[in-house]
Amino acid sequence: MLKLNFFIPLLICGIIAHPQTGNKNAVKKQSRSHYKDVSYIQDYSIKYNVMDPGTEFYKVYADRNGVIKILSSTGLMQPAGGEMLYPGTIVKDQTYRPLSARKIAGIGLYQNQFVFADDKAILSNAWAGTLYSRHTLPGASIFAGGEDFAFLISDGKSLQYLKNSQALWQKTIAGTVLDIVYDSVAKNFFILTTEDISSFSTTEKKFTTIFKSDSLTCFTLARHGKEIIAGTHNGYITIDIVTKQQKGAVSRKLPCTALTAVTELDGQLWFGSTLGAFMLKDDGKFNYYASKRWLPSDNVKHIARDNDGTILVLTDKGLGKIRFEQMTLADKAAFFERQVRQRHIRNGFNAALTDVKDGDLGTGFMEDSDNDGLWTSMYLAAEAFRYAVTRSPDALQNCRESLDAMERLYSVNPVKGFPSRSFERTGFAIHDVNKWKPSYDPEWEWKSTTSSDEAIGHIFVFAVVAELVNDAPMKKKAIVLIDSLMQHIVDNNFYLIDWDGKPTQWGKWNPDYVNARPEIVGDRKINASNITAMLQTAYHFTKKEIYKEKAFELLNQYGYLKNLMQPMKEVGKAPDDADDWSKMLSESWNHSDDEMYFLGYWGLYRYAFNDTLKKKFKDAIIDHWEIERPEKEAAWNIMTSITGVPDFDLKESIWYLQEYPLDLIGWSVHNSDRKDIELVAPNFRNQTIKEVLPPDELRISRHNANRFGLNGGSNGRDEESAGDIWLLPYWMGRYLGVISEPQVK
Repeated sequence: MLKLNFFIPLLICGIIAHPQTGNKNAVKKQSRSHYKDVSYIQDYSIKYNVMDPGTEFYKVYADRNGVIKILSSTGLMQPAGGEMLYPGTIVKDQTYRPLSARKIAGIGLYQNQFVFADDKAILSNAWAGTLYSRHTLPGASIFAGGEDFAFLISDGKSLQYLKNSQALWQKTIAGTVLDIVYDSVAKNFFILTTEDISSFSTTEKKFTTIFKSDSLTCFTLARHGKEIIAGTHNGYITIDIVTKQQKGAVSRKLPCTALTAVTELDGQLWFGSTLGAFMLKDDGKFNYYASKRWLPSDNVKHIARDNDGTILVLTDKGLGKIRFEQMTLADKAAFFERQVRQRHIRNGFNAALTDVKDGDLGTGFMEDSDNDGLWTSMYLAAEAFRYAVTRSPDALQNCRESLDAMERLYSVNPVKGFPSRSFERTGFAIHDVNKWKPSYDPEWEWKSTTSSDEAIGHIFVFAVVAELVNDAPMKKKAIVLIDSLMQHIVDNNFYLIDWDGKPTQWGKWNPDYVNARPEIVGDRKINASNITAMLQTAYHFTKKEIYKEKAFELLNQYGYLKNLMQPMKEVGKAPDDADDWSKMLSESWNHSDDEMYFLGYWGLYRYAFNDTLKKKFKDAIIDHWEIERPEKEAAWNIMTSITGVPDFDLKESIWYLQEYPLDLIGWSVHNSDRKDIELVAPNFRNQTIKEVLPPDELRISRHNANRFGLNGGSNGRDEESAGDIWLLPYWMGRYLGVISEPQVK
C-alpha cells in the first residue's frame, strides 16, 4: 500500500512492440496510456518479537539519534537484529547501567530527547544529565513536557505541575488519567481520562473539564493544534479546540473501531486498535496494517515515529517497524528476481516454499505441485519478456533452465506428446498413488492426470519463447514442444490421453464433451477459446495444415466460434434440467478459468488466422476484460493491451504492481469484519465488497484466485513465488511498451 500521497504519472504517447522482435503481429502504434517508471514509496515491515511471553509493553519512542527504547513491565528494552522477512527480537536495554538500575515507569520525548519518569523524579541523560526534577508522586508514569523544562505528571489519580523539582500546582481528580499532551500554541496541557478531557492552563494554573464522553481510550492534538482526536472503544471523535465542541458524528467507518492509540505523524493520523494499525489518507480511506505481514500481533499498544520516517507500532507481542523506501518498479522487479532464484527454483520449476514454521523461511522446502508446468510457464514467460527487453544473459539462462524442466515433462513419461504435471526424485514427492507413476529411470517419478490449464500454459509460453527469445536451440525446442503437445491432442480426438489410455479429467476439448454443456456454462466457452488459441499457435509456428483444418472444423462445424464469442455477462449457473456435471462446473465463477482465458488470449489474438477472426477475438477479449475490471488485476489488464485498445486500466495495473507486498509469506488476514468496507449482495462472481482492497491487505494469491476474497492465508506456513504473481505482468508490460524502463533523475 502506498503510504504517502502519490500521483501515478501517465503519459499519452504512441506505443509499439519492442523493435527487436520484428513481429508482424506486434501491437500497432496507437495513442494510449503509458507509465513512466519513476520512483514511488514502497513500504515493508521489520518485526521484532518478544522472547518472554509474560512481558507487557507500554510505550515506544525513538530519539533524535534514531535510538529506540521500549517501556515494558520488566523495564526498558530495545530491538535487536532484524531485517525484512527475518525478524529480530526485543531484549533488555543495558546500554546505560545507572538507568537500568532505576524503577523507570514512564517514557517520553522532550525536544526530541528521551525523558523518563521513575518513583522519584523526571530525568534524562540528555542535556548532560542536568534534567532531574524531583516529584512527590511515587507512582508517576504519565507525563508531558511544557515550556522551559516544566512537566505535568500523573500517577493515574493525581496531577502535579513540576519545574526544577518544585511542585507549582497539584490536583487529585475523580477519573483515571490515561494520557497527557501539551499544546505549545495555547500553552495548555490536555488531560485524558476514560470519561472526559480536561485542560490545565500553565499561566492561570486553572484546571477545566472541556469535553465529556463515555469509553475514551486515547487522544492526540492534530491539524496544527486546532483539533483533538479522541479514540473510543467504538470509533473516534473530533473536537474543535476553540469551541470545545464535537465536530460531526463519531467516525466509525474504520478498519477496526476499538481504538487503543492515536497520533499525528507528519500531518497524517495514525490509529492503533485491537485489530491492527491504520493511517487516514486524504481521500478518507485507510492504509491498513494488520496480520503478521506487518506486525507481531494485531493488538496495538502505542505508535510513534523514528527520525527517518519509519513508523513504530508497538503491540502486545513485539514491535513492527513500518519502513518506507523510494523504489521504481524496476527496483522491485530486481528484488523479486532474487527472491525467485534464491528460494523458488526446484528442478528448474517455479515452486512455492512450504512447511514453513510461522514465517521462518529457513524452515521450509520447495514442494511439487499439480501445476508445476503452469506456474513455471508464467515465470518462464516473464523471463522471456525480460530477455526480449533487456537482452540480459541472466534472463536467458533462467529461460534455458526452466525450458529444460518444461521439456522433461514430456520425456519423463512414456506417453508420446503428453505433458506430465511434474516430476520428482523417487520417494520425495508429496505422494498421491493415483497421480504419481514410475519413470523409465528408477531415480525419478512423474505426475499424471494433466489438465487443460497446464496445456494452455505450455502453449502460451512455448509461443512466447519461440517468438521472442533470440536463441536458435531454444526456439527450436519450444516449437517442437508446441507440435508434440498439439499433435497428441489432434491424434487423440481433442483429448489428453494419460498413461492408462483414458482422457484425463480436465484435458477435454472434444465437441462431444464441450457442446454437452449448456451455452450458459462457462466451460463451453473457455474450452472453445483455449483450443482455438492452441491450434492457431501450432499452425503459426509449424505451418502444418492439419492444425488450421482442425481449427476451422471446430469453429465452423461444431460452433466453437459461437461458443467463444458468448458474452461473459451471459455466463452463469446451469439450468435445473442440466446434467450434474454442468451444474457442478457452474456453481460459481471460476477464477482459474480467467487465468486460462487470458493466457490463451496471447495466441488467440496474435496468431489469428485472418483479420476477420482477429476482430472477433478482440471483441471477445475486451468483453471478458470488462467483467474483470473491478479486480484491478494487472496481468489481465496488460494482456488485454495486446489488442491495441487505448484504455486497458493501466493506472489500476500500476497500482497493483506497486501495492503488492514485498513479503509474499502466506500470513493469514481477516478483513470481513472491517467497518470501512462496503459489502455487496451475494453474487455469481463472489465479489464481496464494492471496491477491491489493495494487494498488501489481502492474502497472498496467484492470478487464479478471487481478489475479492476477504479472509484467508496459511498462518505463515508458505511463501509464494513472485515469478508468476508479479514478474509476469511487469515484464509483459515492459515488452508491450506500456511500462517504461526506470527513469533516472
